[in-house]
Amino acid sequence: MSIAELITAERIRLEPECSSQKRALEALSELLAGGGDAGGPGSTAIFEALSAREKLGSTGLGHGVAIPHGRLADLEAPRVAVLRLESGVDFDAMDHEPVDILIALLVPEAATSDHLDLLAQLARGLSQPDTIAALRRAGDAASLEQELVRRFREG
Repeated sequence: MSIAELITAERIRLEPECSSQKRALEALSELLAGGGDAGGPGSTAIFEALSAREKLGSTGLGHGVAIPHGRLADLEAPRVAVLRLESGVDFDAMDHEPVDILIALLVPEAATSDHLDLLAQLARGLSQPDTIAALRRAGDAASLEQELVRRFREG
């Protein structure tokens, strides 16, 4: 399974303002809970899973990018949500830079190997400066989706 297969327009949002890490995780949780999938976990359970992971250590990679992630028992298949902020928020990243590109990953609790593989794909793709720059240049959610799919399909 590739990240490109999991990216959907319904789970991409460009936010002009976001006040905090908590609000960014709430927005990602809403995106992960929606997106056309029937059933599954609600945004509160997703927020709790993402927040619990952040308490173990920041998922901020540096260079303004974070990959919040978690696992939930009542999830049937992996989901990805993308939030791009106009102004970054403090995410306690190792380089202390504010985060403006967040790609959240949620996987079923039993899918340990899928979780690690998908995280590795995200980390590899988001470690490329040209990929990060392209995601920041995308003018709207549709072009951001196209850029993500293209970059992670090549990945």
